[in-house]
Amino acid sequence: MPWVGFVFLMGHMSVNHIYRQIVNDPSTIDITGAQMVLVMKLTAFCWNVYDGTLPEATLTDHQKERALRKLPSLLDYAGFVFFFPSLFAGPAFDYVDYRRWIETTMFELPPGVDPSKAPPTRKQRKIPRSGTPAAWKAAFGLLWILAFLQFSGYYYTDFLLSDGYKQYGLLRRIWVLHMLGFTARMKYYGVWSLTEGACILSGIGYKGIDPKTGKADWNRLQNVKPLEIEFAQNSHAYLGNWNINTNMWLRNYVYLRVTPKGKKPGFRASMATFVTSAFWHGFYPGYYLAFVLASFIQNSAKNSRRLIRPFFMSADGTKALPSKRYYDIFTWLCTQLAFSFTVAPFIFLGFSDSLQIWQRVYFYTIIGVTATSLFLLSPGKQFLQQKVKQHSNPSEEQVKKDLEKENRNPTLGLPDDPGRAWDEMVEEIAAEIQERKRKGLPIPAKLRQEAEAVGKKVT
Repeated sequence: MPWVGFVFLMGHMSVNHIYRQIVNDPSTIDITGAQMVLVMKLTAFCWNVYDGTLPEATLTDHQKERALRKLPSLLDYAGFVFFFPSLFAGPAFDYVDYRRWIETTMFELPPGVDPSKAPPTRKQRKIPRSGTPAAWKAAFGLLWILAFLQFSGYYYTDFLLSDGYKQYGLLRRIWVLHMLGFTARMKYYGVWSLTEGACILSGIGYKGIDPKTGKADWNRLQNVKPLEIEFAQNSHAYLGNWNINTNMWLRNYVYLRVTPKGKKPGFRASMATFVTSAFWHGFYPGYYLAFVLASFIQNSAKNSRRLIRPFFMSADGTKALPSKRYYDIFTWLCTQLAFSFTVAPFIFLGFSDSLQIWQRVYFYTIIGVTATSLFLLSPGKQFLQQKVKQHSNPSEEQVKKDLEKENRNPTLGLPDDPGRAWDEMVEEIAAEIQERKRKGLPIPAKLRQEAEAVGKKVT
């Protein structure tokens, strides 16, 4: 069963996370980063093998593509697990990608594509020339690393915990907090760009070609999009462009796997994904402070967008009005400042340090999210809804697109609507109780009464 492998791998990594947290020695080599990548690869491998034992009719298109009908040789398996370009920092990928790479079937032209459009290759080599895109990735990676080394001398955690930081005015403190987060992200931008460049150079980063131009796409294993994050105007764009392959792993091997066949993902899927994402990162309190607050930010942002954005769009919802540029600037500023506050515990890790930093900027994001949530519970929400109805008359196609955006899977395991998740939990528990009653099975309340009766008899 794939769940056995999943529990073992997560459990073993959790032990190492706890050990690292207890020892807390910067001079000790930490293996949990590489282990986090291996957990993604090996749990996905367990599911791919399991899918290979099932009839194709029971599988989704993604599962059919990834299913392994035959176990690989020990050498191929070891090559997949210890693939050096992504061993220490990712990105993770499925075994089927590795197999297509070593068999070079990954580089075959799709049916109907003119062979003259094929990207150039070296003599007696099927892998398209990848030196130039790999060099560009390496160059960007080195630039991010150099920028991190430069900025980290100005923005570092000890300063924000010192009395000197308290001497600044509020706006400057918020700016320094934002720059601390940006500096911390530079390190990941750099490392992930370098590892992606190594994957591109090896050829496994190849995604296909444009059939019209013949230009090769090397973004198969792209793990982060720095510009999309730094200019994100909403929480989904901010989180969705960070650690992209982890998002895909959580979606395909947790969120969709705990959902019974034929049913839509609900509370259980969201909660399982949230818990997995949290445990996968580790057990520092800062992780959980950031996760919980980010979930409420997503909920507030989504509901606010629904009420405000239509006023900056045409009546059919397809074209932006000239005034939308101001809406874009405002939402960009809110998103960046909100997440600068939210991710601070991810940097400081400790509970007291995280709360101290939040207190020094007067909990501005928590206050903003609370105020927004209270407004959404007030008559003001109904007033804006009426105004939106008067202003907007979107087409059926536009309504469908908006619904698809609202029903997106959790990003990095974070439910974007805690209220809806709570309602789904209540509905699922009620349905479970009704099902147990229908089958004549005891419900929890009945079991508790019987246990108490047995206890009284014993005493």
